[in-house]
Amino acid sequence: MAITGASGALYAQRLLDNLDPRAHEVHVVQSNYAQQVIAEELPGGLRLRDGVKTHNIKSMNAPFASGSNPPDVMVVIPCTMGTLGRIAHGYSEDVLLRAADVVLKEKKKLILVPRETPLSLVHVKNFELLLLAGAIILPANPIFYTRPQTIEQVVDTVVARVLDHIGIANNLAPRWSEEKE
Repeated sequence: MAITGASGALYAQRLLDNLDPRAHEVHVVQSNYAQQVIAEELPGGLRLRDGVKTHNIKSMNAPFASGSNPPDVMVVIPCTMGTLGRIAHGYSEDVLLRAADVVLKEKKKLILVPRETPLSLVHVKNFELLLLAGAIILPANPIFYTRPQTIEQVVDTVVARVLDHIGIANNLAPRWSEEKE
C-alpha cells in the first residue's frame, strides 16, 4: 500500500484499519508529501496495526520492488495526479514508483485511488495509459444512497470498493439491493 500527498489520508487509514496483517502481508510506503497531509488531516497520525511493515520512500531494497518478488496487489490511496502520471510513464525514481512499475509489468493488480477534481486532459490521458496497462482506476467517489451519518461512513463506501477489488470480504457499506415493491 502506498500513500501519497493527495488530500484524503482518512481513506488510507480506513483501508489500513480493515487489512489484517495476520491474514495478509501488509507493506506501507509514504511519499514525502503524504507525511505532511497526514499531519494535517489525521491529528493523531497514521495508526498502523502490529505486523504492518513500513518502508522508506528512497529504499530500493523492499522485496516488492523487484519482478522476482512482486506483490499480489498494490493500492495507492489516495493517489496524487503527479504520482499517477509518473506511474503512467514508467518513471521509477523511488520504491513507490518502482513497485507500481513492477506490479504492472508482472501483470498483478494495481489499484489507484485518485482524489482530484476537476480533471485535465493530461489526467485523462494518464488514466487511459494506465487502464491500457492493466491498472484499476478507482476514484475516491463515495456513495450516498446508504445515507452515511459520519465522515468515516462516507469514506468506507470507497474503502469497501477497494477491498472488493483486492478480494477481501467486507461489510463496510451496505450493498445495492433490489427495489422493494
